[in-house]
Amino acid sequence: MALASFIRDAAGADKVTIEDGNLLHGGAIQENRLLTVTISGGELFGTQEIVLRSEATARIPESRPLDQQFAILKVAEAAGVTVPKPLWYCGDSAIIGKPFYLMKHLEGDALGNRITRVGEQPHLAATLGQELARIHSIKPPQKDLEFLETISSSPAIDAIEKYRSYLDELPEPHPVLEWTLRWLENQSSDARDIVLCHRDFRTGNYMVHEGALTGVLDWEFAGWGDPHEDVAWFCARCWRFSAPKLEAGGIAAREVFYNAYELASGRKLEKEQITYWETMAHARWAVIALQQSMRHRSNEEPGLELALIGRRLAELEFECLRLTGVTK
Repeated sequence: MALASFIRDAAGADKVTIEDGNLLHGGAIQENRLLTVTISGGELFGTQEIVLRSEATARIPESRPLDQQFAILKVAEAAGVTVPKPLWYCGDSAIIGKPFYLMKHLEGDALGNRITRVGEQPHLAATLGQELARIHSIKPPQKDLEFLETISSSPAIDAIEKYRSYLDELPEPHPVLEWTLRWLENQSSDARDIVLCHRDFRTGNYMVHEGALTGVLDWEFAGWGDPHEDVAWFCARCWRFSAPKLEAGGIAAREVFYNAYELASGRKLEKEQITYWETMAHARWAVIALQQSMRHRSNEEPGLELALIGRRLAELEFECLRLTGVTK
């Protein structure tokens, strides 16, 4: 088996056997498959649960290729962020038919609806604030992240131009989103600080076991940006799942998350900037939802999950109108 041989060589082992597992839940953009790997010899001797991550059949433009995701994961680990331990990247499509990377499996649950049904979890929210501060301690330049795009205008203007170009590629017009992007353009300001932004730091993208964080997942959107972007994304209404009144990710009050972040980062958050980036968050998620639905509509990757994601457009557009003051 080609994969077993790859792991044997990468791990410096004598022999490797693999018990193929099921696809893990989630992963609308990437595929994650759990493998039970028994390794004889080498530093990883024993039976390991390892996740094989590869790209889904169709991608969206904003998703980074796997080699870049793997590099970002390694930099995050080195900065002390709680992440799945990255093991090996393979760009040779002859092994499993496409590029992939392998990382340690984490114990816990990531389902947003399940996590937010527990109720208030201030300790978890504070831990996540501290984790985000560690992510934001990574600043340019970084030798291992030279592939990340530099900021050309400002983080906000760069984002607006990107989302406009994505809308132009869609077959139908979306005037509410165009209006929101224009509003964001008029309200934009320069960032005081440029940091590594996760860009999908939210409930549903971290693992929790017995109430404790076990890892931050899904780094395919990461890039240089304004730290308020990640704070706002975490607090955006669209990511609160079963607990919309708990404004920090559906698990706590905002202040708990804000205070933990500020204490750990030494950075004072600007509330007006968080509101601004929350507006951007809903416009961005609306654009991504449309791109996801196009994967289904184009028959490139037909599937119920992708079709249903596109149905979220109306609620996201309503939130854009509410945040820009058009409606209440």
